[in-house]
Amino acid sequence: MTVTPSDLSSIEADLDLAAEAAVDDFDLAIPEEVPTADDPGSRPGRRDLDGVGFTLDDFASLLSKYDYNFKPGDVVNGTVFALEAKGAMIDIGAKTAAFMPLQEVSINRVEGLSDVLEPGEVREFFILSEENEDGQLTLSIRRIEYQRAWERVRQLQKEDATIYSEVFATNRGGALVRVEGLRGFIPGSHISTRKAKEELVADFLPLKFLEVDEERNRLVLSHRRALVERKMNRLEVGEVVLGTVRGIKPYGAFIDIGGVSGLLHISEISHEHIETPHTVLNVNDQMKVMIIDLDAERGRISLSTKALEPEPGDMLTDPQKVFDRAEEMAARYKQMLLEQAEDNEPMGVTLD
Repeated sequence: MTVTPSDLSSIEADLDLAAEAAVDDFDLAIPEEVPTADDPGSRPGRRDLDGVGFTLDDFASLLSKYDYNFKPGDVVNGTVFALEAKGAMIDIGAKTAAFMPLQEVSINRVEGLSDVLEPGEVREFFILSEENEDGQLTLSIRRIEYQRAWERVRQLQKEDATIYSEVFATNRGGALVRVEGLRGFIPGSHISTRKAKEELVADFLPLKFLEVDEERNRLVLSHRRALVERKMNRLEVGEVVLGTVRGIKPYGAFIDIGGVSGLLHISEISHEHIETPHTVLNVNDQMKVMIIDLDAERGRISLSTKALEPEPGDMLTDPQKVFDRAEEMAARYKQMLLEQAEDNEPMGVTLD
């Protein structure tokens, strides 16, 4: 069936008439008794809400889920939303914005908050204290960095790693450096350099760990041990090296061998008995010594001239002879050690 434009006009007219008739039949009069807004009967009672799916109790319960119980020591995620002169305002989902003082923004010294943070940044924060009277928590980034720094240096010590750090100050006892943001101390006895201690500021030194104690806040390092270890990698027991006497003590002499110090104990100077090293050696004497022990863990090199004496007592009567024949005597010493090692090897067992 085809509908023509005249048919559509007729249909629209019929619909209009039907709508007018419907309006005429509908009673639009206002009822005589209409409840007012303040009439209790116009409002549903609590019993009328019993069938509602989401009640006031449900709403209170939902809110309690988001009423977090923050406590000091917790690490929480937060969003930076304001940087102020004395600190930063952080949203961690608490009822009141938390505050992080400027001194808690980093383990390192910073000029301003903007050097470390920017509005809108999301990161972890450490809760330092309970809520104050305004319900505000105090946060820290420095404490998180501090904990992780100690974890890192403990791992480096476990690996017996050599690190490089810049000296930022010296004092009467030694030098101060920073390792992973922590303050470390190098005792004067573990600084091995010809420079005056005060001239070390701004120098980067190779260092080994001597003590890592978070509870006592002690981080002690050794420059000497790092140098000795590096030198030891190129040295071997039985090798003859040229050294310079740098210090003499009642128990022996300290010999500089290429930037590191080795100990020539009084018992290793000569086969003959010596009352004091001063009778044989002088500071700044150049001499040949043989390495008899390398202790990388303690950073010590033990030396000997006794093993280089062609005849017992030559260090007392003819030290030049010891100097001239040092390599020859060292070769003999190595051969003797080799023969001793072979004699001490267990004999093989032949099975039939």
